[in-house]
Amino acid sequence: MLDLFTLPVAVILGFLAGLGVGGGSLLMLWLTVVVGMEYPQARVTNLLFFLPGALIATLFHCKQGRLNIKRILPAIVLGCVSAALFSYIGNKINTDLLKKCFGGLLLLTGLRELFYRPRKAK
Repeated sequence: MLDLFTLPVAVILGFLAGLGVGGGSLLMLWLTVVVGMEYPQARVTNLLFFLPGALIATLFHCKQGRLNIKRILPAIVLGCVSAALFSYIGNKINTDLLKKCFGGLLLLTGLRELFYRPRKAK
């Protein structure tokens, strides 16, 4: 029965990722709560799920001339270094603490989205 829901959920989350919405939080919830996957395995699955879509979206944006590689290269390099560093740190931290931190981040992000008001241009 679970397999009947896996394909539609994957399609919806892939769609959200393609729009840049970022369905990673939803995928983590799906994998841990519904599928019952352990948190460390869900993190890796989440990363592997979104890497191909991110690569394809990046290629499309480059082809359309929307990305200035020279300008974003520092962010790419620092993002990769930070991801490696915090992946290492994440493997050393207790899983329960990591879950609580992730839950807190989701709550803060949700609150920001609820109460965010764009600044008016001067």
